[in-house]
Amino acid sequence: MNAVIEPRRHRITVEEYHQMGEAGIFDEDARIELLEGELFDMAPIGSRHMSALNRLVYLFYPARDKAIVSVQNPIDLATSEPEPDFALLKPGNYWDQLPTVDDVLLLIEVADSSVEHDRERKIPVYGRCGITETWLVDVNARQVEIYREPSSAGYRTVLIRSEQDCIAPLALPELEIALGEIWRSS
Repeated sequence: MNAVIEPRRHRITVEEYHQMGEAGIFDEDARIELLEGELFDMAPIGSRHMSALNRLVYLFYPARDKAIVSVQNPIDLATSEPEPDFALLKPGNYWDQLPTVDDVLLLIEVADSSVEHDRERKIPVYGRCGITETWLVDVNARQVEIYREPSSAGYRTVLIRSEQDCIAPLALPELEIALGEIWRSS
């Protein structure tokens, strides 16, 4: 009788990921991110995704004195190096190193075609790493999922808000965002 052997995944480290990039293994224009040792192609950015992200940058502009707005830049999460669509970071100098979990005030993923991947794969990673708050802007459903209370399984609390609602990030409670403004066309 033959034993069934499941293939084992080989997970790579952040250092190996960087070495692969430096060695030219990835195309220069490749949009790839590392999540818990696995490489994932990132979905292309469509017009609705771009528009929602641009609106978020505009809506969070008042936070500029209290936080750094970072758009589609990497975050160092030890075994992962995701590139969230939007991050509010503690003021600081990130010249010599990437922001880490302790620097993140809020992460936001904007999802058009990547809703399931973001919800089922990326956001649980953020929770397991200890990111205090993450929002998932579902551009198709015109709603925002708010993830709070990180845990080893992801997040303990998930709130769903529609475009009629207003929400404020935990780190900046004075900054209330009218969600309908994300989808405003003019």
